Amino acid sequence: MYIILAIVVLAVLYAVFVYNGLVRARQMAEEAWSGIDVQLKRRADVIPNLVETVKGYATHEKSTLEEVIALRNKAQSVPAGDVVARGAAEGLLGQALGRVLALAEAYPDLKANQNFGELQSSIETMESEIQMARRYYNGAARDLNVKVESFPSNLVAGQFGFSKREYFEITNEADRAVPTVKF
Repeated sequence: MYIILAIVVLAVLYAVFVYNGLVRARQMAEEAWSGIDVQLKRRADVIPNLVETVKGYATHEKSTLEEVIALRNKAQSVPAGDVVARGAAEGLLGQALGRVLALAEAYPDLKANQNFGELQSSIETMESEIQMARRYYNGAARDLNVKVESFPSNLVAGQFGFSKREYFEITNEADRAVPTVKF
């Protein structure tokens, strides 16, 4: 009788331990996604300043600048939890930003503009921070996914509605291309 009771108590304690581990992993993934969201918001806030700075020099590049603003607005309109759609939209925006930064080669006065230089440096820093945030998020998502799929924690995960997280990835191979920026 005591043996059965001890086994039941141990099973319940183990289930609580596993459940708490799953909650911790889910919270880490949510916190990591929040970090990506913050970095993407910072980048989106800098884009109008970059576009305005470039407009004065690159009047013939109106379509490129309009595309950047349209892609920025599209990326910001993606629903909060849609990791795949946000990744695709941000990948397109990153490509368009690369094209705007590459305009400096065609406009020597733009290269010399202090505001443009500061904005370019700011964007490069943000892109690096976005990459770090993406790696952190994907690591947190991986940890949660391993717990959700591994035995015996998958038994607890299934009972309490824990599910896998999508990775924040670039889905379009063309988005992986590094834009060429020459000065």
